[in-house]
Amino acid sequence: MDNNGSPNQYPNPYFYPPNPYQPYPPPPTGIPVPNPYEHVPYPYPYNPSHSFNYSYPPPPRSSLSYSGSGHIDYPCPPHPQSPSSCAPLDFNQPPPKTSYLATAPSAPTNPYPAYPYHVPPGSQSPSRASHSHTSSLPYGSSQYYYPQNEAYLSPQQSDAHSRTNSFAGPYYVENTSSTGGGSGTPQPSDDSKPSPSAITYPPLDDLMSNVRLSDSTPSDIVSSPQQPVRPLMHSISTSKIEQKKDDFYGHANNSFSGWGNSYSSRVDSSKLSSSSFGSFNESVQIVPVQNKGSLRVLLLHGNLDIWVLEAKNLPNMDMFHKTLGDMFGKLPGTMGNKIEGTMNKVITSDPYVTISVANAVIGRTFVISNSENPVWMQHFYVPVAHHAAEVHFVVKDSDVVGSQLIGIVAIPVEQIYSGELVEGTYPILNSSGKPCKPGAVLRLSIQYIPMAQLSIYHQGVGAGPEYIGVPATYFPLRKGGTVTLYQDAHVPDGCLPNVFLDNGKTYVNGKCWYDIYDAIRQARRLIYITGWSVWHKVTLIRDGAVKASDYALGDLLRSKSQEGVRVLLLVWDDPTSRSILGYKTDGVMATHDEETRRFFKNSSVHVLLCPRSAGKRHSWYKQKEVGTIYTHHQKTVIVDADAGNNMRKIIAFVGGLDLCDGRYDTPDHPILRTLHTLHKDDYHNPTFTGNVGGCPREPWHDLHSKIDGPAAYDVLKNFEERWLRASKPHGIKKLKKYDDALLKLERIPDIIRMTDLPCIGHDDPESWHVQIFRSIDSNSVKGFPKDPKEASSKNLVCGKNVLIDMSIHTAYVKAIRAAQHYIYIENQYFIGSSYNWSQHKDLGANNLIPLEIALKIAEKIKAHERFAVYIVIPMWPEGVPTGAATQRILYWQNNTMQMMYDTVYKALVDAGVEAAFSPQDYLNFFCLGNREATSMYDNVTVSGAPPQANSVQANSRNSRRFMIYVHSKGMIVDDEYVILGSANINQRSMEGTRDSEIAMGAYQPHYTWARKSTYPLGQVHGYRMSLWAEHTGTIEDCFLQPESLECVRRVKAMGEMNWRQYAANEVTEMRGHLMKYPVDVDRKGKVRPLPGHEEFPDVGGKIVGSFLAMKENLTI
Repeated sequence: MDNNGSPNQYPNPYFYPPNPYQPYPPPPTGIPVPNPYEHVPYPYPYNPSHSFNYSYPPPPRSSLSYSGSGHIDYPCPPHPQSPSSCAPLDFNQPPPKTSYLATAPSAPTNPYPAYPYHVPPGSQSPSRASHSHTSSLPYGSSQYYYPQNEAYLSPQQSDAHSRTNSFAGPYYVENTSSTGGGSGTPQPSDDSKPSPSAITYPPLDDLMSNVRLSDSTPSDIVSSPQQPVRPLMHSISTSKIEQKKDDFYGHANNSFSGWGNSYSSRVDSSKLSSSSFGSFNESVQIVPVQNKGSLRVLLLHGNLDIWVLEAKNLPNMDMFHKTLGDMFGKLPGTMGNKIEGTMNKVITSDPYVTISVANAVIGRTFVISNSENPVWMQHFYVPVAHHAAEVHFVVKDSDVVGSQLIGIVAIPVEQIYSGELVEGTYPILNSSGKPCKPGAVLRLSIQYIPMAQLSIYHQGVGAGPEYIGVPATYFPLRKGGTVTLYQDAHVPDGCLPNVFLDNGKTYVNGKCWYDIYDAIRQARRLIYITGWSVWHKVTLIRDGAVKASDYALGDLLRSKSQEGVRVLLLVWDDPTSRSILGYKTDGVMATHDEETRRFFKNSSVHVLLCPRSAGKRHSWYKQKEVGTIYTHHQKTVIVDADAGNNMRKIIAFVGGLDLCDGRYDTPDHPILRTLHTLHKDDYHNPTFTGNVGGCPREPWHDLHSKIDGPAAYDVLKNFEERWLRASKPHGIKKLKKYDDALLKLERIPDIIRMTDLPCIGHDDPESWHVQIFRSIDSNSVKGFPKDPKEASSKNLVCGKNVLIDMSIHTAYVKAIRAAQHYIYIENQYFIGSSYNWSQHKDLGANNLIPLEIALKIAEKIKAHERFAVYIVIPMWPEGVPTGAATQRILYWQNNTMQMMYDTVYKALVDAGVEAAFSPQDYLNFFCLGNREATSMYDNVTVSGAPPQANSVQANSRNSRRFMIYVHSKGMIVDDEYVILGSANINQRSMEGTRDSEIAMGAYQPHYTWARKSTYPLGQVHGYRMSLWAEHTGTIEDCFLQPESLECVRRVKAMGEMNWRQYAANEVTEMRGHLMKYPVDVDRKGKVRPLPGHEEFPDVGGKIVGSFLAMKENLTI
């Protein structure tokens, strides 16, 4: 049956027998588990046509099993026997440890008040605990003694703080903030101890530059400075910073009785001045701690509240100008005086400060030109997830060709770990641990707020009515819209089982490409498309009702432009594709950009090929690198639609929308059977080179959405900002008329403005709240403030000569931290948190997402609560799996997986349950694949000569199998929140200065855990269940509780069996596509090649990847 009750034409020859395992732990008392399938016949009859070779006797039927339905017959794994020595587990969360805290804050009455202005340190306030450094603290006193035989706090001390967070980009920055390349102290692994010798600093670069080209570090840095000395003096007094962090990320949880008083008072910032340093006593002797190896590595997981205020007496690093001035001063007469006068025009250092933790830069101030006494007064509220011994404030001099190190202030993590405010004026030390210049100091303050104190992460989306979404982002949360969620380009009626929702409703699968076609066809005013690749020949509808040419994208757009509709295409300009004087090249990525431009050349369709460009202030090499390696990766379709009463409104499609060849697919994901029907003239498989006659196509799986409501206007705003930047004349083009292709919608009376848009009422259970996120910088949009001091007004951060919107990363971190039950991810890549790897810590893949997920699992294990994470990725990145770039990506991916499993296993050991549970009871990686048995289509003649024997093509053709390429970029949390868009989980997509990206985050306020007090069965639940039905070929009762141990082990068993069928020599038909990712993970979390399957079947290439010499920015 389809979603409307029509007969099902796609029988399933298998069935999944229910699993007899009892879930661990049981649901909390009083929380009912809704079963929309109870007493409802499952309308998806499958009759087995054959059986698997790998089967066990079916277990007893579950009491919640579907009646009258047959599923794929996946065997259930044997029930693990817990060792007799294991005591019963306490399912109740233990009270948090508070021995290290002081006093408890009083929680504000409203957990989500308006975000306040952050006031820098300055006035007296006895209501806050602080640690203000003064000269009365003796250097080398017991305050700085750190025992060498401890690497971490004891479980009793660190239980409530055993989380970390770090990524190059603050969540909120006052004035401006930035992420640049920097470094911290190399961190030992969990079971190692810090070296007693001095710890050396790795290269200090700007993370946002990442290539280490324009931000070089002097080669003479061989060791770190000694233990950071006490400040020479404190600023103003023992003052406290009166920030209301509770307004931003929730109030401090008053269950922690020792945290201190509430943040109640404000400080008049006018009392602060750069003269607050007072006078210096240059005879003060600096006596640093002699051995940095005594510093303990602690886990920071929460937020850092930081002020970088000002510096004094910095050295002049522009000695080149000083030397020239001295030379010209020796010239005789008037000439020498004139030149010397010119050279003496305040040419000195251009300082800025980067903040780094564990080799990852988490913040960066703006540059102040020609100043030895810079005043920043800049605030950072930054998420951290790091094992670290110190927080480094690295002062640099910005130059055109790079950056020079001025010095470092290092704050031991132990000083801030208690949550006290640490503030003061610190000497800036050079690489030898001595002051970089007599009297050179940096004034700052820092405070650590652990996860347990951040209430915004404790209730998922929340119960409302004051929903805040993701705070401090460029686009705010928009309420009162609707969202349609899509899987794949097309879902035929009846190919997926019904999914039942609350109130007797059934989930309806959208048809993405059909809806895009219909929206374009009905547009009256505008059609704006952004794309990484747009091909005019792609056919949007392929049901055979009419000839395919009627649905070709190019013909449709050209026809609409002739009707007077403004059609604009903003397509990435692949630098390797060219069309010059008749000479044409397709380009390495085969995006058809030049071909599409030529097709519309003599039409009224505006095609703007947009290169990925660096700023004019970047070096020549940096500009070439950005233009060659990075792309414009946003994918959106924006049109006007009928709003009733002869009015029009804006709707937008957002997702992995590549409107080009090889992307049309259905949940069946055929590889051979449609080569002469649905996919005729649309063959795509970049794994093969040369003759591909009769070879499998590459199936394509993707996620998309349609937004109808206020958030669609934010997608339009993004397009307008990008178009204005890309169409801005450069060079000789400045002589031409400025581009005026964009419509001025405010002058078109029949298009409703966002503020006048009728919204769905709060009482409507089908209403959505939607928020738009981006990864993009000021070199790609017009409208960001030119003065970096104004960046905070737009919630932007500072990079190297650029302002950045990195709200996609912000949204992912917020959603992961707020998750309470499970996380489901589908993504084309999965690389990150390299600062916490066992090797290659300074790689620069510093996004927080993988470690945040692992720490979320660890948090739940320690609380004896169930939590599960399912991650679906491609079997290998698109392309030749033996290629150097592909192998290196797989290698980074394997390092990411290993780091996560190490973190989970350590949590099991700390909780004392490693004998009862394994890391894969909480975290599993999957991929998708398909295999087709022989059929009547095998007799169809194929063009071209057959491939050579034993070639990759011949192997794939004979085995009749191929991976399903996961192009998805989405995450579902707790069946209540969904993020999807164009952004991959890697540094390219998350950093903001690399690939440009766009995404949406959405939820239904009537279907949240906090509001329902049980499993929400809204559209997000239906979407996740429909995806699982596509991948597994069925629906089972345990899918309703994805966090349960029963569900985790059941889905894992399905994946293992499907992998065995895919890898077997015998060719059999696969109905379930979900396969375990082909690596072996033992009970201690060690990831190794799967015995007997060290390389990918048919195509070769090491599954765990290889460390090959490649430009690292290309592969992370």
